[in-house]
Amino acid sequence: MNPFLPQDLFPVSGTAPVTTNGGVTCDNISLKLAEMVWIEVRLTQAVGHATVLSPLVGTAVATCATAIPAAVPIWYGVVTTATNAIAAQTAATTLTLGGSVTGDVIVIFQIDPAVLGSSYDCLGFTLSNSSQATNLVSVTYWIKPKYASSAANQQSYIVD
Repeated sequence: MNPFLPQDLFPVSGTAPVTTNGGVTCDNISLKLAEMVWIEVRLTQAVGHATVLSPLVGTAVATCATAIPAAVPIWYGVVTTATNAIAAQTAATTLTLGGSVTGDVIVIFQIDPAVLGSSYDCLGFTLSNSSQATNLVSVTYWIKPKYASSAANQQSYIVD
């Protein structure tokens, strides 16, 4: 079956476009009703910087401050007018952009709640301080629900 948006993959904003100057802490989500989550990170790197992208876990949506306990699949690509290719990276718990990476960047982390263990059921995300006011990021969590629901009866992922 092909997934449909937003019926099969539900979007939740981690952060609207914001500068990475000073670092970014995204809104957290609950994984209690999620089968799978993809974190889509869209960066505009006007100035290259070795920015660290980190999924975090916690026991409540108010607090996600622990590094994820297992390596997860990651895809990465610098998109231009000539290419929109992204490539699988080595599974890891974080990704650090190369210090010379500029342009439009896409990073996708795939988080299976099952690999987080029984201790954690909430997910967050941070980006380190780029010290560059012209570097921007937006983050969207794409959630595959455990249970089917209609748009009118959609479950909430922003509360425990």
